[in-house]
Amino acid sequence: MAKNKEYNGSSGMVESLTPGDVVFNIINYLFFGVFTISCIFPFYYIFINTISDPGYVTSGQITLLPRGLTVQNYISMGKVNDLWNSVLITVARTILGTALMVVVSSLAGYLVTKKEMWHRQLWYRMLVITMYFNAGLIPWYLNMSMLGLTDSFAAYIIPGIVAPYNIILVKTYVESIPAEIEESAFMDGASYFTIYRKIIWPLSKPILATIAIFGAVGQWNSFQDSLILNANSPELYTLQHRLYIYLNQSSNIGAMAASGDVSEIASQLNTKIIQYTISMVTIIPILCVYPFMQRYFEKGLMLGAVKG
Repeated sequence: MAKNKEYNGSSGMVESLTPGDVVFNIINYLFFGVFTISCIFPFYYIFINTISDPGYVTSGQITLLPRGLTVQNYISMGKVNDLWNSVLITVARTILGTALMVVVSSLAGYLVTKKEMWHRQLWYRMLVITMYFNAGLIPWYLNMSMLGLTDSFAAYIIPGIVAPYNIILVKTYVESIPAEIEESAFMDGASYFTIYRKIIWPLSKPILATIAIFGAVGQWNSFQDSLILNANSPELYTLQHRLYIYLNQSSNIGAMAASGDVSEIASQLNTKIIQYTISMVTIIPILCVYPFMQRYFEKGLMLGAVKG
């Protein structure tokens, strides 16, 4: 669409918008504004219900603003002993699992860029094939069982260490780094590991932050491995697994309290409040971490996706 150009003595040529451009911008801003609100409002609605008086929540009087502000809902949920153990398990698996996945993905992604690697193409193709073929749930469980990864915390860590998609992203990103940097390091006598540790790792921070977000969100939200592999070990239940249990048995949550006045907790928390409060407990940590990683996320994802 053509734009009219006007001359401004102080700043030179300035483009003036046509009526069509103005209409388009208004529609564009309205659409994305409504879309943004529709994405944010569910989280906002859940949150204001968790900090409102249970009486208003039960009667459905909470719409846009909280009423009868209180944090008693969170305090009461804190008296459910199993919840905090699940929080610790989830935090531990998220930190440890993500850290190991990032280290292995970065190292493997760097190695498959080296032509000197023995049968490099074969190993890389075998890695890619695993993204398209899956044996299924039962063979997966039997495999985990034979490896001794049932009723074990290691079931949350070991299977996720090798992430083919993340390795491909790192490989593509490393290939975008000028080869002259490595060549100069080789001339100075640096080994592959030294180059990886002192050059590749620091330069790969954007893509490493990107895969760290992928890994952390996946670890935090995962509950199938807890549900299937650690079904007989309640002490290893993750937060998402607890959420699944509470959402299905929320009317009996008073029986789950290990301390405090059980009847008081049961009277303070109804089914809807339990669901809202537990949901916020699982969402808030990721919402707090993601903004700090956002500046790396877009750059790393775009640069890591330039090549195949």
